[in-house]
Amino acid sequence: LQQIDYLISQYATAKNKVIYDLDSKYRSAPLMLYSIDIKDSLNILIMFTSSMRETKEALENVSGSLVILKDGTGKLNFNLSLVRTSINRTLNDPGCHDEDSDATTAQLCRNIRQSLSQLQISANFTRLPNVRPQLEKVKEVLKTDLSEIVQRGYSSLNDTPHMVIEQTRNVVESKFLKADLVDDIGKNITKFSKVFPVQTSLSNFTIFISHAHAKIEDYYPEIDQLDFYRWAACIGLCCMIVLVLAFNYLGLLCGTLGYDKHASPTTRGCISNTGGTMLMAGVGFSFLFSWVLMGVVTVIFVTGGNMEKLVCEAFHTKELFKVADTPYLINPEWKNFLPGYIYNDSELDLTVESFYSTCKENKGIYLALRLDKLFNITTFLNTSDVSDQDTGLYFIDLRTITLLEAEGKRNLLDFSEAGLSEINHADYLEEVNKGVTAVDLLSYARDLEAQTDLMPRSPLQSSLKGHISTLRQIHSQQIIPMEQAMSALNQSMRYLERTTSDLPVSNKVLAVLEAIDTAQFLISQNASDMIRQLMEEVAQCKPFSNILDTAEIFTCSFLVDSMNAFWMGLGCSTLFLLPSIILAVKLAKYYRRMDTEDVYDE
Repeated sequence: LQQIDYLISQYATAKNKVIYDLDSKYRSAPLMLYSIDIKDSLNILIMFTSSMRETKEALENVSGSLVILKDGTGKLNFNLSLVRTSINRTLNDPGCHDEDSDATTAQLCRNIRQSLSQLQISANFTRLPNVRPQLEKVKEVLKTDLSEIVQRGYSSLNDTPHMVIEQTRNVVESKFLKADLVDDIGKNITKFSKVFPVQTSLSNFTIFISHAHAKIEDYYPEIDQLDFYRWAACIGLCCMIVLVLAFNYLGLLCGTLGYDKHASPTTRGCISNTGGTMLMAGVGFSFLFSWVLMGVVTVIFVTGGNMEKLVCEAFHTKELFKVADTPYLINPEWKNFLPGYIYNDSELDLTVESFYSTCKENKGIYLALRLDKLFNITTFLNTSDVSDQDTGLYFIDLRTITLLEAEGKRNLLDFSEAGLSEINHADYLEEVNKGVTAVDLLSYARDLEAQTDLMPRSPLQSSLKGHISTLRQIHSQQIIPMEQAMSALNQSMRYLERTTSDLPVSNKVLAVLEAIDTAQFLISQNASDMIRQLMEEVAQCKPFSNILDTAEIFTCSFLVDSMNAFWMGLGCSTLFLLPSIILAVKLAKYYRRMDTEDVYDE
């Protein structure tokens, strides 16, 4: 209730602010419009239109460059392949293989042959998608002249002060400014705390929780005593397993240390005999304890397994709540248990599951317990009359936002949705940075020419000179145009990358719209916000869901999980008693001292 009183105390401030604003609205309306920095936003839109045109030019450059590069890559790859083949054929000349008469030429031929692998393209522009779809969308956007729309917005803004003064005169001078209606709402809100039924609705819960807590405290000594018995029983069960293991390990140790393969069964040593005796003692204790262990494992398995499946998993899947919400299950006279217990109205649509889910979200008790069925605060705090009479005044303020027409807004949205952000700039820039060929073709031609000059004059040298000329011709006719196209592609793509990162410039426009829209809440916001807080924030019922969560954690995480882990470990240990019995009996035969020896006649 202190939270409700705090909310009510805030209304006086809001009421005085409303009356003051209503009195000064007529005089301050034009100034209020100019207090928003609208002109800066319009200037940004003007710059944005220029950015649109530059984006279109960049997309055209990218599209054209890609066409040139894709076509040129195919032709260049074909020509380089021809040159490699021709040079390879030339290097098959007998002069390249006669190392006895001309070892220098043969070595130069080998060097040239090894360098032929460098004559291939480096960048693969065929894998890059075309930007034609984005270009078409931007062209469609530019069919609308955004700059003209913004200019009309400037004109509308300059005419706004006179328009506001004329259109608000009658509204401001009306009886609404007397603030009688506002005072009436204030009186209703003051009465609100006296009729809001939170405390009445929660009284049954408080009594129930206090009663349950007192009962639990009465059983604390018995719970502590039971916990001690549980601890002692677990220790005793573990000691049974440890005792069997101790006899088995000591039997193995003594039997192994005292075993003498040359000794007869009647002359075995004391240590070996002790080991065999301990093994048989372990067998005896195994038979003695096994039925107890199996019974305990069975009981814990049935209890823990069923609790895990029927309680813990059902709680997580909320199937457990559906059981509690089954009509007429808990009380044959109640359709729904929770509203029947709290309100004596079992027909109310309020279930345990919905109550838990709402409290889990930390909503108020008003929503969680469906108090709107008993007390509708929206009707009680009705401000519709104020809103209806105030519509004319606030409509004038909102008309000034028409400085950006719907067509202009659509134009901005279409540009932001043109798909520019879908362009993978990194892929384009990666291919551009690779260069056209794996090696600079002019440098390769110069190196090849230098090696050719070292050869004696011959048909081989003449053929290689011809290939060098072909490489230079390919560079001038194909490489240079492709490098120019790559440079244009690089510049355009970097511009598009910057443009894409700056696309949310329309946030400035949205900020203007947002600032003016706040005027609509000048009167109604305080009351509506108080209604929202009463519904969602007053008397938040998170503690109720925390109670169930804590019970689930204690029951499932601590109790059930511990039980399941205990029966699993104890069951595995019990299961391994059978092979340990067989092994112990067989080993004891070789460790224990016999009274008589078996004699076999041939």
